[in-house]
Amino acid sequence: MTFDNSKTIIGFRIKLFAATVIFLGWLLLAFAARVIKFPMLGMEETAWTLILASCYMLYLFVPLILNYQYIYFSDDGNNLVFRYFTSGIIGGKKNSIEIDKSTFSGYTLEKKLFGLNQSITLYQLIKGRKAKYPPIYISALKHEEKARVLRSLNSLSPRSENK
Repeated sequence: MTFDNSKTIIGFRIKLFAATVIFLGWLLLAFAARVIKFPMLGMEETAWTLILASCYMLYLFVPLILNYQYIYFSDDGNNLVFRYFTSGIIGGKKNSIEIDKSTFSGYTLEKKLFGLNQSITLYQLIKGRKAKYPPIYISALKHEEKARVLRSLNSLSPRSENK
C-alpha cells in the first residue's frame, strides 16, 4: 500500500493563500481606500480588524501547533518507507525513514492536545539493539489514512507498543 497526503496539504496551502488575500483585501478596503463604511453591524473598524486578525492568526498557527506534515507512506516490497516534512508557514527539513521489514521492531503512538496532535515513533533492531527514530506527526492525515498506516504497522510489528 502506498499513499501520501499531498491533497490535504495542497488544500491547506490554497486556503491559507485565500485567507491571506481576504485579510489583505480587508485592510486595503477598510483603511487605505476607505470603501467600507463604519460602524458596520454596530462595530467600528478596529473591532472588525481585531476579529479578522485573530481568526487569520488562528488559521495560520493551528497547523504549526498540531505539527502538520506532508507524509508519503509505502509498505510495498521489503521496506517500510516514510517520507515527510513540516508543511506549516515555514517548510521544514525533508526526512526519509526506510526500515527493512525484517528488522522493524514496533512503534508507539502518542497523542497530545486532546488527541489532536498525534505522532508515531518507529523502532528498528540494529546489531541486536533497538533504535528509535524521530516522531512522525500524523495529525494532517485523514482518519482512514491514519487507520491504514496503523493497521499496516500492527501487521508488521512483532508486538506493538501503543500508548
